[in-house]
Amino acid sequence: MAGKITFTMIKPSAFRSNYTGGILKMINDAGFVIKAMKLTRLSKEQAGAFYEVHKGKPFYESLVEFMSSGPIVAAMLEKENAVDDFRTLIGATNPANAAEGTIRKLYAVSLQENAVHGSDSDENANIECDFFFSKIEII
Repeated sequence: MAGKITFTMIKPSAFRSNYTGGILKMINDAGFVIKAMKLTRLSKEQAGAFYEVHKGKPFYESLVEFMSSGPIVAAMLEKENAVDDFRTLIGATNPANAAEGTIRKLYAVSLQENAVHGSDSDENANIECDFFFSKIEII
């Protein structure tokens, strides 16, 4: 059974480009309910911990550097079939391969600066939400 929760992060380049409002509108228009949200900035240590699953991969260091380069918006989203529906909304990781009308097609700069992060499984959605939000921050 698919879960009702997913996690997203609006990445530094999308935030710097003032795409936050447009991205959040697309999320709301797709029927997601924001259960928690915050504007924050990750330290290199926090970014490294969040993306630890990729440690040792060629892109890990540049990803950590990028994700700690400026503010991000973290959000916990709710909807039936949340993970799959959100992954459809954001499009392929590489914006060159993303479908027309998806968040990454509209707002991404490159493979690394692909506008948003989206959980890839129900298990990771819960882990990622717990990384950013305490119980008191969730509506």
